[in-house]
Amino acid sequence: MYHRRYYVIHLVFFGGVNALGTNVILASEAIKRAPKLFGVKTGVPGLDELFWITEINESTGEIIKKPLGGYPFGSVMNITGLPDTGKSLMAEQFAVTQAAEGWPVIFVTVESPAEYIARGLELRAKGLGIDWLEIEDRIAIIDVASNDTLRENVKELSRTISDAMKIFKPKPAKNVVIDSITGLFEHMEVMARKIVRVLFNTMKNLRVTALFISQKRSSHEEESAEAAGGLAVSHIVDGTIVLSKKLITHKWETETFRLPLGNVLRTLRIDGCRLSGHDSNTHVMRITETGIVEVGPTLAEYISKGWK
Repeated sequence: MYHRRYYVIHLVFFGGVNALGTNVILASEAIKRAPKLFGVKTGVPGLDELFWITEINESTGEIIKKPLGGYPFGSVMNITGLPDTGKSLMAEQFAVTQAAEGWPVIFVTVESPAEYIARGLELRAKGLGIDWLEIEDRIAIIDVASNDTLRENVKELSRTISDAMKIFKPKPAKNVVIDSITGLFEHMEVMARKIVRVLFNTMKNLRVTALFISQKRSSHEEESAEAAGGLAVSHIVDGTIVLSKKLITHKWETETFRLPLGNVLRTLRIDGCRLSGHDSNTHVMRITETGIVEVGPTLAEYISKGWK
């Protein structure tokens, strides 16, 4: 014999505030706080067009797809892949492009000291035809690679990011890059989800568009969204872009992928995005001689017609 217990929660609102505090809010109130949805330029030729929004024609019922023009504003995007697939290049291209647009950037470097990141940013600016001298004071670098305290204390790092936003005037920073977020939990992957969650919430509170660069283990499937720390990153963030590369080692591959033996076929796929529509096909990508990542046709189109 047992007894059933029924619990009823009464939400009592007083001037828009409920008795349970700020953790419960009506959707009608929450939507008023939501940022406007628009595209933030990625800095990667061919990638901006792969994000869109859809509208429905009320008279015909037809679904209309409209290009968003970049990452959804306010999103936290995860770029993941094996080493040397172009992740950091994409992060640097985003940073210099946004700085050129007049929007300052906070660049958190976990792997390499600040001076080396600055040189890479300069090279990416040149590759994109951007005047480095015009943008160098619109990018602030937080050197976590050289600071054990920030690397080991995610809350202190979050505070440092928040404080760094204030150095830009009159326009505040609207973009943050963390390269790489997996470097913050490489020796304690059991903490990965907590660390990613703290930084994700910080980005949301700051209302910035952010890139989290994450490293795959060599044992992971190249096409999966999994990174070091398991699925901690991809489960929390708003979207994931998966980069991969394939070494051409067989003659039939040279014919199929239009590349000589020993060359590398690079691909990119948007694995998901909560805040906008996106192309879900695998696309061919390349890294130019000037170190710029470019996104081309779908893999199927490339096999059929090549990269035109």
